[in-house]
Amino acid sequence: MNLIFRNGRQLALAICLFGMLAVRAHAQAPGLGGSVELVDPKVLRVCADPRSMPFSDEAHEGFEDKLAELFAQKLGKTLSYTYYPRAIGFVRNTLNALKCDVVMGDAQGDDMVQTTNPYYHAFYVLVVPAGGGLGDVKSLEDPRLKGKHIGVIAGTPPATVMANNGLMGDARPFPLMVDTRVDAPSKSMIDEIISGSLDAGVLWGPIGGYYAKHASKPLTVIPLIQEHGVPMDFRISMGVRHSDQDWKRTLNRLISENQDAINKILIGYGVPIVDEEGKAITQ
Repeated sequence: MNLIFRNGRQLALAICLFGMLAVRAHAQAPGLGGSVELVDPKVLRVCADPRSMPFSDEAHEGFEDKLAELFAQKLGKTLSYTYYPRAIGFVRNTLNALKCDVVMGDAQGDDMVQTTNPYYHAFYVLVVPAGGGLGDVKSLEDPRLKGKHIGVIAGTPPATVMANNGLMGDARPFPLMVDTRVDAPSKSMIDEIISGSLDAGVLWGPIGGYYAKHASKPLTVIPLIQEHGVPMDFRISMGVRHSDQDWKRTLNRLISENQDAINKILIGYGVPIVDEEGKAITQ
C-alpha cells in the first residue's frame, strides 16, 4: 500500500499561517542543553526531506543541501543526513529523536522548533507565460485575471486570496497531499502553464521560481507583494531543538557572516528573494 505524503513545504507554510499545528514539541531533548548540545560535534547532521526539490533530495541537489555544504565547510565539519518526508511527525522523528541537529529551512515562528534568524524572505508568486499579456500583473486583485484558468495548491494561503477575489470558479486546484514518489503537483502546474491549458499558476516563491527557471518555455515570476487580508510572505529560518541555545547562536553567526553567499545560492536556484521593503534581491 502506498504511503501518502504531504506536499511538505506548502503544507508547512499553511500550518504556520493558520495556527493549525496539532502537535506541540516544547519538550527538552534529554541529555542536551548547557555546554553539550550536539550529539556529534564533528558532524553537521541535517534533518531533510528525501524528495523535495528545490529544497533537498537524496542526491543532494537542492539549495538547502548546498547551504548545508557551505555551513559544514565553514564549521570544519563533515556532513550527514537523516531523511524523513516533511509530513506530520517530521520533527518528532528526526530533530527531537536526536538523529540530526538542524532543519535547514523552516518558517520563522514555527513553534515545533526553535528558529534561527531568517536567512531569506520570500512571497508566493504568480507564474505566467512570458509575453502573454499578464507579465505586468502585480496582484490577484487585477481584473485581467477574471475568467483565467489559474492553478493553485489547495489549502494554501493563495487559495483564500483567490476565493476572496472571485477567481476560484475557473481555477485548477492541485492537491496539497500527495505521494511524492510518484506525484509532483507544483511541476505539473508549471507543465500545464507551458502547454497552455493554464493561463497562470500561484506557487510558493522558491518552488515557482525554481520550476520556472527550468521550464522549456520562458515564464515570468511575479512576487505577490500587494495582497490584502492573508499574509503571502514568510521569512525562512533554520530550526533547532528548543534546548540548543549555543547551537542556535552559532547558526545565527554563520547566517550573518555568509548572507551574500547564501543569496547567491538561492538566486542560482531561481528563488525570488526580497529585502524588507519587498524589493527583489538579484545579486
